[in-house]
Amino acid sequence: MAKKSTGMFTVDCPCCKAELKVDAETKSVIDYKEHVKPREVADMEAAMQRFQGEAGRREDAFLKSVEQHKDHAKVLEKKFDEMFKKVKENPDMPLPKRDLDWD
Repeated sequence: MAKKSTGMFTVDCPCCKAELKVDAETKSVIDYKEHVKPREVADMEAAMQRFQGEAGRREDAFLKSVEQHKDHAKVLEKKFDEMFKKVKENPDMPLPKRDLDWD
C-alpha cells in the first residue's frame, strides 16, 4: 500500500482572502489567518473631507424623500380613481388577490 504524505499546505480563500492551513492526511482546515484589509483613509483630514462630502449626499437624499412623500397622497388617490373606473366599467371583474389569498 502506498504511503500518504502527512504534510500541510496553505490555501487562500477566494471569498474572504483568508489564509487556510489544510492538513493533507485528514483533509481538514487546521488553522486560518484572516485577511487584513488596508485602511481606506490614511489621515484624519482626508476622513473629514470625505465625511463632509457624504453629508451633502445625505441631505439631497433626505430632500428627495420629503418631495416623494408630499406627492404620495396624490399618487394613491390617482391609483384609487383608476381602479374605481375599472370596477364601474366591469362590475363582474374578480377581486384582486391579497397576500393572504396566495397561501
